[in-house]
Amino acid sequence: MVRIRRACATLALVGATVGVAAVPAGAAAVTTPRSTTQATTCPTGWGSLAKTEAAATVASVTNVRTGRHTCFDRMVVDVPGAGSGVGYTVQYVTRLYQDGSGRHIPVAGGAVLEVRVTAPAYDPETGAATYPGRVSRPLPGVDLTGYRTFRDTRFAGSFEGDTQIGLGVRARLPFRVQQLDDRVVVDVAHSWTATG
Repeated sequence: MVRIRRACATLALVGATVGVAAVPAGAAAVTTPRSTTQATTCPTGWGSLAKTEAAATVASVTNVRTGRHTCFDRMVVDVPGAGSGVGYTVQYVTRLYQDGSGRHIPVAGGAVLEVRVTAPAYDPETGAATYPGRVSRPLPGVDLTGYRTFRDTRFAGSFEGDTQIGLGVRARLPFRVQQLDDRVVVDVAHSWTATG
């Protein structure tokens, strides 16, 4: 009985060795993935304090658009013809008040970012609107369905060459602002951690 067990164990060991030896040297090993989700490393250090860049332009706001990314949600304010001359102030506010009138504009979300660009939403020479936003209404063409951070947008209007927008976000989260040629970009992180 002991001999039979030893013989079976020896055959199993030889079979395993032959099976390994039969695999060509260049063949790829097959592995089973441990997890189908991997953490994404996201930028950190943006903070949540006000961000400002002084500049002014006579070019006008023509569009506001949003996009979803792995680590953040993005809002872009397009100002064609401005080059790098668009200033901005982006900051968290307790409530959004319209410039000029002081009217309160409700914005949904756990926190409100006031996005102000130093470009009008009208033609300075004719007064004709260059952006179809209506005061206190959501931004036209912006659908926030499925966004992780953004909750609401409100157009607050243009006053004395500045355009003002309310951006409702899930909570007070870190954000960054970039002034690129002909646009201002606002990215709001999905979380305070470095993973998406």
